[in-house]
Amino acid sequence: MTHAHQLTRKQWVTLVILTLVWGINWPILKIGVTGYPAITFRSISMWIGWPLLGLVLLKMKVPFKVPRSEWKELMVLASSNMFVWHVLIILAVQDLSSGRAAILGYTMPIFSAVIGMLFFKSPLRARAWLGVALAALGAMLLLWHELVNLSGKPLGVVMALAAAASWALGTQQIRHTKMRVPTLTIVFWMTGMTAVVMSVVAVLFEADRWAMPSLTTWGSIVYNAIGVFVFAQAAWLGLARSLPPLASSLSVMFIPVLGVFSGAWWLGEVLHWQDWLAVLLVVAAIASVLWPTRASSAAS
Repeated sequence: MTHAHQLTRKQWVTLVILTLVWGINWPILKIGVTGYPAITFRSISMWIGWPLLGLVLLKMKVPFKVPRSEWKELMVLASSNMFVWHVLIILAVQDLSSGRAAILGYTMPIFSAVIGMLFFKSPLRARAWLGVALAALGAMLLLWHELVNLSGKPLGVVMALAAAASWALGTQQIRHTKMRVPTLTIVFWMTGMTAVVMSVVAVLFEADRWAMPSLTTWGSIVYNAIGVFVFAQAAWLGLARSLPPLASSLSVMFIPVLGVFSGAWWLGEVLHWQDWLAVLLVVAAIASVLWPTRASSAAS
């Protein structure tokens, strides 16, 4: 039996590309939603990406059909993995710097560890509690900075953390799902349902601000449509469903770091000491939760 670290070449390539695509997407998202309605931005991305994802299913001969008995569970998975996550995180990106949104969004593995223990009977090691404390400290550090800064956006911090918690719940649910359909089929229908939900929200709250996207905004929309909704979302859920938590979360440890520094380089976002320390705390927290013990490595 292979060790958890000994992924196939295809899985390693998927993890590396996933890290790059999601990491640099944070400044790209910030560019896209600056001066443009955030929910509308996300909706357009999904409506472009959804049929392209359908073509991928056709090319790979993956069935579209979901048994009627499994639609209820599909709705539950879509709610936590996509509805709540996408609405809250895109609004948080609009309020915060791309780097801060990345740090807070990728506290997800910490929430996942706690949710797994509380609701899915997954044991939580002593050092994992240290990880939870470190992540909480990092989040509080950023929240404190936003509160003491008169131009700060504490609501953005809260939305990003709520989004991370929802995504964490969804990741646990996808790992424990009893649905028998392929992961790509689940992703396809979740994306379609989320596009409808976000379009309704956009009509209700953003219709008065609708305008033709600029060329720069279109570039961000297309990147998200193809990079995020055709590749990254499917790749992540496929890994989360088929691999152990450690393997499926390897890239998560580096995405917020890449997000922070790509935002600083690309957008000129100023990094304060709170940002540097929060990055270190969150990466240390994720490592303490996900890194295998010698005993578990030997057992593998």
